[in-house]
Amino acid sequence: MCGIVGYVGSRSALDVVVEGLRRLEYRGYDSAGVAVISEDGTLQTAKKAGRIENLDRELAGVTITGQTGMGHTRWATHGAPNDRNAHPHTDSFGRIAVVHNGIIENYAELQSELEHRGVEFRSDTDSETVAHLVAAELAASGGVLADAVRAVCRRLQGAFTLVLLDRDHPESIVAARRSSPLVLGIGEGETFLGSDVAAFIEFTKNAVELGQDQVVEIRSDGYTLTDFYGAPAQGKHFTIDWDLQAAEKGGYDFFMLKETQEQPSAVADTLRSHFVNGQITLDEQRLDPGVLREVDKVFVVACGSAYHAGLIAKHAIEHWTRIPVEVEYASEFRYRDPVLDRQTLVVAISQSGETADTLEAVRHAKDQRATVLAICNTNGAQIPRESDAVLYTHAGPEIGVAATKTFTSQVAAVLIVGLALAQARGTKYGDEIRAEFANLQAMPAHIAKTLELADSVRTLAREIADSKAILFVGRHVGYPVALEGALKLKELAYMHAEAFAAGELKHGPIALIEQDLPVVVVMPSPVGRPVLHQKMLSNIAEISARGARTIVIATEGDELAAKYATNLIEVPAVPTLLSPLVTTIPLQVLAAEIAQARGFDIDKPRNLAKSVTVE
Repeated sequence: MCGIVGYVGSRSALDVVVEGLRRLEYRGYDSAGVAVISEDGTLQTAKKAGRIENLDRELAGVTITGQTGMGHTRWATHGAPNDRNAHPHTDSFGRIAVVHNGIIENYAELQSELEHRGVEFRSDTDSETVAHLVAAELAASGGVLADAVRAVCRRLQGAFTLVLLDRDHPESIVAARRSSPLVLGIGEGETFLGSDVAAFIEFTKNAVELGQDQVVEIRSDGYTLTDFYGAPAQGKHFTIDWDLQAAEKGGYDFFMLKETQEQPSAVADTLRSHFVNGQITLDEQRLDPGVLREVDKVFVVACGSAYHAGLIAKHAIEHWTRIPVEVEYASEFRYRDPVLDRQTLVVAISQSGETADTLEAVRHAKDQRATVLAICNTNGAQIPRESDAVLYTHAGPEIGVAATKTFTSQVAAVLIVGLALAQARGTKYGDEIRAEFANLQAMPAHIAKTLELADSVRTLAREIADSKAILFVGRHVGYPVALEGALKLKELAYMHAEAFAAGELKHGPIALIEQDLPVVVVMPSPVGRPVLHQKMLSNIAEISARGARTIVIATEGDELAAKYATNLIEVPAVPTLLSPLVTTIPLQVLAAEIAQARGFDIDKPRNLAKSVTVE
């Protein structure tokens, strides 16, 4: 959520910053702005509500030169998404400019203090307080920007990334972070800042991740890193292992379409190196197997699509290990005071590793002495760093806001965790573990085959695109898939979509069934769950009897499902617990095609952000 770019070097700062903001558009935003210290020593800013194209028009015909600058794409929290509240914000004298991600929780108190000093605010944001506080600190101390930023950060409460320019010192930029992502890019005679590496990947693959409560001053010849009290600090150096092409559309009209097609390789890469010498190995985990052996309860905490992956984890872990599993929305977890202890394993799932609700759930679990295992797609992110262990998915960058390849990679990852627990606790023999993992390794080919059959789904999607609502039903692991299908349709097509456990239809939701209403049914395999298969056939009959259009996702060759379906979508026959890896695919395609038919941008759905870094 929100995007930040900073640059000091020999290039045109404006060009670097604006192009960096374009590469961060996937994070979601409602305004954009830039600040550059020009060659004549003035601080020049431009900002505009709406897309970056609006900012481009604002900049047209304006000369902004300089080699030190920063930019920001804002996702509104405090103050409406308009020109007035767009970043950057400046102090009363136009010396200091600031851009900010996150929320400053004590801003009202700080704003009141500043107003009593005679400061007049020109926005409705919490962010503007920082510009005035830093300016006041500089005036009082006569010090340098980095010292002033450290002093102000010690007063701030909440989660934030701050980047600041000082008109009087154009050779550097100062930035700070607390519980909000920030990385450096190290080039030859130039240094970059970004919310993530996409901001500067065109120029360098050498990066440094800032730690918690750190302040950095970047210059063309390097950087200086300290904590909030000025003590020297160390960041985490790493090399970016994907290139600019990976963040481009590759010939597809939308990133999401490209990323949907990348799911076979994303799942294969996530599975790679996790079965060595006949043993499940969690190579990024660093947990002693003895810890897993002592686990007597598992909590999964996550948000959005990651929560649905957690529901699938519950089925697999309980079936393979007989350990009770609870799946919680991360936003609710700590507020209900869950019962945790040293024998509790908390699995925190987050694509970005910066999801604020999940991060706070991790911190609560750690406070209660539970063991925390993160599942994450972003190397070195905050949630993995604060967890006891991490299992990285290797889906690569996902630009589309709606999760596709990151979701299926998360499903693969939670299945690995389930097998690792079964191995550690001895609830499955070695040959059983080997067979289950072999089934997992076959899934990329099954996903690829499912994608090859997607044209019929696209045709169906165009037929039902004008429907006022679509319902989804499923049982067992089909229910989380139904939830994911409904979420995708809400996110992309802005349609009313609801998912129900099929057995609950008769307890109320069946009242929603009416003539021609599309109802998507995620059908269990007749081999894997014959009892549930029969019950689902009864559900379909109930739905059909009331005139609805039944769209059934079923295993190839399921003649009974074909008999009851208005439209049949076939997927390869796979083990039940692994079936979400194929049954999810048609629902992604369905949602994307309906959204396109309705004229919406499927990469940038309204009101949504890729990484939700505020509670």
